[in-house]
Amino acid sequence: MQIAFLIYEGLTALDIIGPYEVLSQIPGADIRFVAKRSGPIVVDSGAFSIGTEHKLADVPRPDVFVIPGGIAGTFAAAKDPEILDWVREAHAHSRYSTSVCTGSLILGAAGLLKDANATTHWAAKTLLEQTGATYTEERIVVAGKIITAAGVSAGIDMALYLTAELVGPDLAKLAQLSIEYDPAPPFDAGSPAKAGDAIVQRALEEFAKEL
Repeated sequence: MQIAFLIYEGLTALDIIGPYEVLSQIPGADIRFVAKRSGPIVVDSGAFSIGTEHKLADVPRPDVFVIPGGIAGTFAAAKDPEILDWVREAHAHSRYSTSVCTGSLILGAAGLLKDANATTHWAAKTLLEQTGATYTEERIVVAGKIITAAGVSAGIDMALYLTAELVGPDLAKLAQLSIEYDPAPPFDAGSPAKAGDAIVQRALEEFAKEL
């Protein structure tokens, strides 16, 4: 089973690393990090790079692919014809096509979310709907073979769900245990409904700066 992770300049690191840590535990999985060019690709913080060995053309038809999100880098990727062509071709032959956070904007830009339920980071709801999708306020949204995850950390949940679909719930539970994914955050502020108006407004201001 070939699983491709799309890598592009300015992606959010956890969007890709979280799902990778889960999906890489599938027995026999052939994991490929793919990008327009091989070599190091800088993440959105600029603090480090993710190495890629495979160009898009090297992995045209993966069984599963994962598209991470970001902000400025994601908007650029969503306008890149080479990336969008790869997404369309990969989706035409994939078993599952998935995204994390604003990675769904790339699926949408490729024309794959028209009239479909999907999710993304809560602050990008309007942008997702502009692609023709119906924003659904869920952590994971399944629309046929397309699976979209909400913001950043939801990619881990998506990957666990996907693992169960691919190889069964026991191996998904084993993966969850191996990464000790047992969330007990010190604050109950993980959604706009819980964080409070002041924190939500501050988050939106930070998002606007990135835009």
